[in-house]
Amino acid sequence: MSPSGPPALPGKDFLSILDISTSHLLRLLEVAVRLKSERRLGERAPTAHALGGAHVALLFEKPSLRTRSTFEIGIRELGGHTLDLPREFAEGTREPLEDVARNLERWVKALVIRTYAHEKVQTFAGATGALKVINALSDAEHPCQALADMLTLMERWGDCKGRTLAYVGDGNNVATSLVHAAPQLGISVHVATPPSYELPATVVQEAMRSAQGGAQVRMFTDAREAAAGADAIYTDVWTSMGQEQEAKVRRRIFQPFQVNAALMSVARPDALFMHCLPAHRGEEVTADVFESASSVVFDQAENRLHTQKALLLMMLG
Repeated sequence: MSPSGPPALPGKDFLSILDISTSHLLRLLEVAVRLKSERRLGERAPTAHALGGAHVALLFEKPSLRTRSTFEIGIRELGGHTLDLPREFAEGTREPLEDVARNLERWVKALVIRTYAHEKVQTFAGATGALKVINALSDAEHPCQALADMLTLMERWGDCKGRTLAYVGDGNNVATSLVHAAPQLGISVHVATPPSYELPATVVQEAMRSAQGGAQVRMFTDAREAAAGADAIYTDVWTSMGQEQEAKVRRRIFQPFQVNAALMSVARPDALFMHCLPAHRGEEVTADVFESASSVVFDQAENRLHTQKALLLMMLG
């Protein structure tokens, strides 16, 4: 890392992969690679005090293992401090979200928020001129997960141009951010969903505006067609938090989209299996695929730490 550090990200907030340019995305991934290699140095790492004691607030309305753990660890490893806020402050009932943001702006440098409605993330971001807001997951997008996914693919593939990633399952927030990110690295994305569960057309249009190297986003309703010849197959849970009442119906509708040995067999012989976790073995993925040598799910989980540290460094350092 140069003495002056990596270039700052444009804009105040990180609510979406689309908030940063392709060049900044690539630079962030380069920084993450460096941070990952330097982590073994501990307190002797060049970035161990990069945040200079700054406070970062965490507001998690949704439960979290990977996101909370990696942000807390990452902030501390960069020399910052975390403020854990009770989840009720994301509800907007005790006091308006705008007022919560305007209070936090006086005390902390950034807010990491994991919530349901994407509008809440936007409200926090728009309420102040200084408080930096990071979307740690909303119902619409999961950009921090996509950063870790791209780092994982770069580690496995090197140059990603010309590769194809098949996403199989629900056209949800994870799929949205994946489609926003992968084409910027030259990766084509095949999205296979049941009818009525597809990604909005606007997501595909947004992704194609920043696609590189001829990458395409194609929509399918047949999982085998989407996975044929793919370099990686990605899936997520069929029922996300807040959709529990739909679980029985979703299990029936999504059964043909299970990632199993038969589906993996139509992809390339060296195809990777990806999942953002938590996984429900026997539903969206079978245990044999999840535990196979092709699975990189825990690489993705580890890389949440390194890409989020790079994000924090480029926003706050």
